[in-house]
Parts: sequence; C-alpha cells; structure tokens
Amino acid sequence: MFELIRANKRKSVILLFVMALVLLSLGYVIGIAWLHAPQGGYLGLAAATIIYIIMLLVSLTAGDKILLSASRAQKVTHDVHPQLFNVVEEMTIAAGLPKVPDIYIINDPAPNAFATGRSPQTASVAVTAGLLGKLNRDELQGVIAHEISHILHRDILFVTLAGIMLGAIVMLSQVFLRGTLYGAGRSRRFSSNSNRNDGGAQIIMIVVALVLAILAPIMAHLLYMALSRRREYLADAGAARLTRYPAGLANALQKIADHHEPMQSANKVTAPMYIADPLPKKSMKLSDWSSTHPPIEARIRILRNMMHGAAFGDYEKSYQEITHSRSSVLPNSALQTDEQVALRSGGTATEKEPTQRRQLRQAGDIMRQVEGFALLTCPCGLKMKVPPNYRHDKIKCPRCGEISNIKTK
Repeated sequence: MFELIRANKRKSVILLFVMALVLLSLGYVIGIAWLHAPQGGYLGLAAATIIYIIMLLVSLTAGDKILLSASRAQKVTHDVHPQLFNVVEEMTIAAGLPKVPDIYIINDPAPNAFATGRSPQTASVAVTAGLLGKLNRDELQGVIAHEISHILHRDILFVTLAGIMLGAIVMLSQVFLRGTLYGAGRSRRFSSNSNRNDGGAQIIMIVVALVLAILAPIMAHLLYMALSRRREYLADAGAARLTRYPAGLANALQKIADHHEPMQSANKVTAPMYIADPLPKKSMKLSDWSSTHPPIEARIRILRNMMHGAAFGDYEKSYQEITHSRSSVLPNSALQTDEQVALRSGGTATEKEPTQRRQLRQAGDIMRQVEGFALLTCPCGLKMKVPPNYRHDKIKCPRCGEISNIKTK
C-alpha cells in the first residue's frame, strides 16, 4: 500500500495548494471591496496569507486536538470500556501500526466514529457512546478497523489539514458577509463622496467579493468531498482485510444508517471525518452530490457481496459489480498482488440482540462514566449511578439499605 500512502500525501499537498489559492483570492477580493481601493487588495492578500500560515501551523501542531475539542470528545481510560480498548489494540497490531491510538468517547447517542491526527504516532480514535451501546464486538471491530485503515493510509493528515483550512475559509467568508451587511450604511456614505465611475467600480467589486465569499466555502467543500468519498471506500476495503469479516462492518453501517437522529456535536467542518454522515439527511438528489460520504447503502452492499475472500482484489471485484463503475477504487499496486485473505465466521452470540431500551441504557451508562459518574451494583441487584460531585466515600442503597464503598479514581 506504499503507492496509496504516497498518493494520499500527494493529494494532501494538492489540497493545501488549492485551498491556499481559494483563501488568498478571497482575501484579495475582500480587501478591495472592503477598503474601496486597489491597495486594499494587497492588504487583504497579506491578511489572508497571515491567516493561512497561522492555520497551517495550527493544523500541523494542534489540529487534531482542535477537532477533538470541537467534537466534544473526551479521552478515556481502559476502565470506562475495556472491550473498546481491546478491539483498538487488536486492530493496531493487525495493521502493524507503531503505537496504539489514543481513545476518546463522544457523549452523543447517535452511533458514529472518526480518526484524526498528523501521523500514526499521534493518531486518535473517537467513538460515540451511542455506537458502543448499539454494536456487538464484531461490528465494533469492523468500525475500529475502518478508522485504523484511515490511520494506516495516512488519511488522517488530510482530514486534519482540510478540516482546519475549510474552517478558515468559512470563517473569513462569514466575517466579510456579516461585515458587509452591517456596514452597508458606511459604504453608502463613502460612495456619496466618490465620483460616479469610482462608485460603479466599487459596486462591481463588492458584488464580486460577495459572490466569491459565498462560492469559496462551497468550492472548498466540494474539493474536500470529492477526495473524501474515495477514501471511505478504501477504508472499508482495509477494514474487511484487517478483520477478515466484511459482514461485521456491513452490519455496523446498517445500524448507523437506521439511526435517523443527527449528532449534536457535529458540524459541516467535522462531518467528513466520521465513518458516516452525522448531519441531518436531505433529499436523495441533493445528498448524492453534496455529501462527503459515498452512499451508505452501496457501501453495505459491497461488503455483503464479498463472498469469496477479504483481500483488496475481492473488494475491488465486489465494488465493480455493485456500482457498475469502470474505474478502479483501489491502487494498481494493491490489485496486482495474488494475495488471498480467507473469510472468517462471526463471533458466537452468547445472548440475544439487545433491545432498543437496553441500547439506550448502555449508551447512557457509558456517557455517565465519561462524565465521571461512579456506577455501582448493589448485592440486591440495583444499579446506582453516583454523580462526580458526591462528597462521601460510601453510599446507602435506597432499596435494601446496604452500604457500598465508592471507588475513587
């Protein structure tokens, strides 16, 4: 997969270059429109350059932390969810990564997950409490393998850089649009002191700047989207190969698709990071071209159609059959090998599929643990949830009166 890694690094450089052009062009035009003078373009260009350099440095040093903070993700220990840590460790070893990613949980009932970071050494994996409450071990393994594949393919650098740069373009556009709206009176007063020719030129530049301020975030988002879609297919292929059980990821994606409530902690900038679109679903025609993710139904069908193996070639064959596409989704280096990866059977279920009520309760318990609640089970069977601001080291069971010790961290 060295060819894929090199291609992803090359695309990250291209993305930075194109987004830089968009940001600098936006700054130049806004400078002219705001100051009503040609010299304003150079001032706007200088300001945009400074913003670009600052955002680039931020992206390369703390971009992943910003995205995790924006997603309200909290770093957790092994005690909060041992199974999650075990699965992440398994997939890290299977992928041959040098370090186990840091693990975060997002207190949100919607099932979803993402990976971020600048390299495999600084990578992090974040999952929602809703995901942990809904998925069994095989399904959770499929999702984690998908995110580990993003780390292995060096997608996380692209996502981190693109997310921060897209945020900068959106911010600059919003500042100008709101400034133009509230500064309309000042512009009219300035124009009254100018000659008609200058006034006409100023109006044209303001209109151009407004159009560019509206289109720039859309252009950057479309570029982000075009490169993100293929990466999701590649990560699905990598997950199938790592787990040797494509049905696990397929079943997980189906459960994610069946949850229709949007994530409260996601926004337009962070949405492309997730394994599935976390924002409200729009009409099918609109979502087909505006979504940062390929259709989840197609992804599920491709994985379930892998009946003979879990190698990259098996995924490519299934992709061609389901999408009827003539273009290849995987690099030639991955398809030219004769690798054989046999499928394995799923884990043996020891209990029935949890009910929706139980799933909600499990997600709620995980969210409380992340928030610092102590979860105690009394000998009488009552489960007690002790808030972090409870100041005593013992608590009395309201059902049987048994005194229980509260473990302090």
